Amino acid sequence: MAHSFKFCPQCATALEFIAQLEDGGKKERLRCIACGYTHWNNPTPVLAAVIEYQGKILLAQNAAWPGKMFALITGFMEAGETPQGGIAREIKEETSLQTSELSLIGVYDFQRMNQIIIAYHATCQGDVILSPELVDYRLFEPEQVKCWPAGTGYALADWLRSRGHEPQFVEFPKRA
Repeated sequence: MAHSFKFCPQCATALEFIAQLEDGGKKERLRCIACGYTHWNNPTPVLAAVIEYQGKILLAQNAAWPGKMFALITGFMEAGETPQGGIAREIKEETSLQTSELSLIGVYDFQRMNQIIIAYHATCQGDVILSPELVDYRLFEPEQVKCWPAGTGYALADWLRSRGHEPQFVEFPKRA
């Protein structure tokens, strides 16, 4: 994963990969030689929801995505909110739906993006009105939805298994 930090946010000195002794041994991290700042590069928490709406699974298409991919509603937590409050807010912002029930599906790593995904099952009501971030949505019967081999796709698969369905995965073309 490419590192976005190049300069120290405290003193603007160029950061360098420097190994230092930490708990657990020596660790190489981006560090500032001038003021001692360390860029920890910890994973970012991301919230995701398997939305059950009118007895079906709602998947949405993000405006920034190429092709016709549909996925779970996701978003970042805001400072001062709980994960449950954050995913209910994201669902409301992106679909206008009200969440009546939330239950944790699980926590998944998404190392390619340096994220930790906290996934919930959400039961929702209301009329779907998409935010400008989304261009389309589809409703799927649980036995017809296809999962994808990445963090939120594994969350969807785990939820399907918990409901007695054997998940089917889409296969992505291999990269050359």
